[in-house]
Amino acid sequence: MSEFNHDTTMFAQQTPTGRPETMFAQQTPTGRPETMFAQQTPTGRPETISEARLAANRENAQKSSGPVTPEGKAKSSLNAVKHGLTGATVLFANADDAKNYARHVADYEQQFQPVSREERALVQSIADIRWRLATIPVLELAILALGSAAIIDTNPAHWNKPENQATLALEVRRRNERELRNLQLQENRLARRRERETAELRTLQAARKAREEETLAAGAKAALLGLHRDPNAPHSSIHIPGLGFDFSGERFRAYLHRLKSAQRAILLQEALAEAAEGPQTQEAAA
Repeated sequence: MSEFNHDTTMFAQQTPTGRPETMFAQQTPTGRPETMFAQQTPTGRPETISEARLAANRENAQKSSGPVTPEGKAKSSLNAVKHGLTGATVLFANADDAKNYARHVADYEQQFQPVSREERALVQSIADIRWRLATIPVLELAILALGSAAIIDTNPAHWNKPENQATLALEVRRRNERELRNLQLQENRLARRRERETAELRTLQAARKAREEETLAAGAKAALLGLHRDPNAPHSSIHIPGLGFDFSGERFRAYLHRLKSAQRAILLQEALAEAAEGPQTQEAAA
């Protein structure tokens, strides 16, 4: 004889933990079976959860809107900072650190003005390195303070005497030599990495700006040549290579505005020379 009645069926399925999860289907007053789940609890005994309860849990989860008090909202919104440069999220123990870090990264972004993904990644890394470097003196002071307190507790009357303060400082550093040395090594490594990445960033940006200048100069040559051939031609009728793709109209106008008369003359002469050496001139010479 089965130990279960005819209205209840039990079966077990494998769970992601590798342990079987027991499931029951029992007869309800409506005549339809109601599936019930038995999940593992911290006590090791299964806890039965009906489909109705699961549905209610899901409905409550959908209605959850997160923290509702001003304090809870402030903690939730400020302690997680999303990088504007890389999109990664950094968590902090308190809101003040989160706000200070966000301002710190924004200052570096304003200073370096990254454009490409690689530039943004380098700026983020440099900002993070500088943030970590700023914490090292704080950690060093904490090690010295804790070390001093531990030694003074062994003999307060002796170590609190003014004439023993130099000896105390030396003893603290001797006992915590390993931790202090590790901090110094970390500081040196971070400083070298910051110098290396800053140099890499400046090289990338210099190369990008040089390419931009070449593209803008080519566009300026086309504009000056078009106006030279037809001074009354509307600017919109002159084809400017790269306009709208490599640079915006506003950027191009700003570039033309800062060109001096001598620079315009040089660019026009180069444009005339390049036009004279163009395909039509070469075919005529042939």
